[in-house]
Amino acid sequence: MKLDDAIAALTAKADPGRAEQMAVYHKVDRPYLGVANPETDILVREWRQTLDLDNRLRLARDLWQTNIFEARVAAAKLLTQARIKPTDDDAWHLIQSWMPDFDSWAIADHACIAGQKRLVADPSRLDTVETWTTSDHMWTRRAALVITLPWTKQNHPTPDDIAARERILGWATTYLTDPEWFIQKAVAWWLRDLSRHDPDRTRAFLAEHGDRLKTFARKEAARHLPA
Repeated sequence: MKLDDAIAALTAKADPGRAEQMAVYHKVDRPYLGVANPETDILVREWRQTLDLDNRLRLARDLWQTNIFEARVAAAKLLTQARIKPTDDDAWHLIQSWMPDFDSWAIADHACIAGQKRLVADPSRLDTVETWTTSDHMWTRRAALVITLPWTKQNHPTPDDIAARERILGWATTYLTDPEWFIQKAVAWWLRDLSRHDPDRTRAFLAEHGDRLKTFARKEAARHLPA
């Protein structure tokens, strides 16, 4: 599939009124088509079924470059699957190449969901993610926590999983005094999700570090903890 065909398929689902609302909501100056997320899902599912991996990567790269909101979401969704072989490294590097362009939570989160699959497939990539935690780009720092959310969700973590979890919590401690709202929210999100599966560890983290978080983040992190 060529880029023009993919954009035409997205445009056929466009809703100008919705596009105006999205522009106001996301507060980022870029083209919006007003395509509902389920409609994008349907299109991407069809593309994944008809494209080989090389062409899927090429289409994802081209869609991202358009800067159209729905096209960037579709690019991320093209790479969101548990197994991508034999081009797993190519997918991982492509997702990393998008990070300097992150400028809104919605697009960043879709890209990070695709990245989560690649990270779980090869946890040694946490070494790369750790370098993001000191980036001058706020969205890259935030991505280090969003992309590692799978380590909050394990009911029966292995020793390696627990070590990764502790490593990521160590990164979170470096974010505690970061004044950026989205960074505070990311720390709270990580802890809130962890609390569903390991409330004791979440409670211990908050007991030691919670007073360094902003009030809203501390409350959000503890929202699902048992009374």
